Amino acid sequence: MRLVKPKKALGQHFLKDLQIAERISDTLKEYVGTPVLEIGPGMGVLTQFLLEAQHDLKVVELDHESVEYLEQNFPDLRGRIIAQDFLRLDLSQLYDKPFCVIGNYPYNISSQIFFKVLDYKDQVPCCSGMIQKEVAERLVAAPGSKTYGIISVLLQTWYDIEYLFTVHENVFDPPPKVKSAVIRMTRNQRQHLECDEKLFKTVVKTTFNQRRKTLRNSIKPLLGKEYTDYSQPIFDKRPEQLSVEQFIGLTLQVEAWLKSQQ
Repeated sequence: MRLVKPKKALGQHFLKDLQIAERISDTLKEYVGTPVLEIGPGMGVLTQFLLEAQHDLKVVELDHESVEYLEQNFPDLRGRIIAQDFLRLDLSQLYDKPFCVIGNYPYNISSQIFFKVLDYKDQVPCCSGMIQKEVAERLVAAPGSKTYGIISVLLQTWYDIEYLFTVHENVFDPPPKVKSAVIRMTRNQRQHLECDEKLFKTVVKTTFNQRRKTLRNSIKPLLGKEYTDYSQPIFDKRPEQLSVEQFIGLTLQVEAWLKSQQ
């Protein structure tokens, strides 16, 4: 069977280094017995180690050429290849119990993948894999950092995120123009927010949309000019200075004000 040709439109960069693939697989070694969903297996360089580790594995692959390759070279995967776009999948139709997510994620949609995982946070105890180094740095960024943003806050609300190691360009075919990194997200102990979750997301996104402004200005699309308590010290801060807990507190203030205006 001929090798699969990487397709630029699908953001494909096939990993060639087996040691790195095994290290990525090992990020889920504590979860043997929990079903695993691999996104974008390509030619199965990571898949082979997940199968060797005896994970209960399904894979999602959009590229029909890769699907054909996997069917011919991985007989153990037959009946477990989902030839669809992960972003369009209803994961509740695949699993009615906890499952882990892993992959060498297409760089052009990695953030969308993590936001989708977030929609299933109560079912996904662990999500790991390889992404663009720059995105990995944003995921783990702490308050006060220039790379701390919307995705940092929303993911860190529900997951503890580890930057595990950096991967250089020369281990891919074709080599990407950027360095890569392997991360692991482990579900934290938070079961619910003290505030409205939808409003929390809106507060985070609204303030970071004007990240250079203080909250006194960036929150006005939600609170309006009539809000009576802009003198509080929190409104002197910029959004990248706020922790998850402070964003929750800010959301509670917004929630209380909006209710008072009804």
